[in-house]
Amino acid sequence: MVRLRKFENTDSTRLAELCNNKKIWDNMRDHLPFPYTEKHAMEFIEHCQGENPQQTFAVEYNGEFAGCVGLVRQTDIYKLTAEIGYWLGEPYWGLGIATKAVELITEYGFNQLGLVRIYTGVFDFNKASQRVLEKAGFKPECVFEKSVFKNGVICDEYRYGLINKNAL
Repeated sequence: MVRLRKFENTDSTRLAELCNNKKIWDNMRDHLPFPYTEKHAMEFIEHCQGENPQQTFAVEYNGEFAGCVGLVRQTDIYKLTAEIGYWLGEPYWGLGIATKAVELITEYGFNQLGLVRIYTGVFDFNKASQRVLEKAGFKPECVFEKSVFKNGVICDEYRYGLINKNAL
């Protein structure tokens, strides 16, 4: 069973263990520290615990901390839009957990935060994340050619979006 919950201080050790993985970092923006320490984990958890409204959640699978999913609400004329971000620890890959977590946070964003649109960008080489989004109902919107510089390589970013049809 997959559920989203607030971060707890006791998540710090497992968060650091799972997030200190180059395979995860390779698919994330560079602001995620690597190596990832328990100090980084505690700082992140404290930040999440201070959110109001809550926008970043621990992903729990069968009672175990498995990863993170969150929304970054945009501002100004984009205030009804949020960017989604997520990652799972490697032991939890390929089990459908990410798709369910994306569905749950999307439902939360639309129904609790009143969002009209949720979007994200995915590196062209991250086919698994592209499949997660498509299975969760997100549609490919465009490709930003040669817009990302990651690990010394210039690559494309695939943009996905989902519209809350009930809000229109």
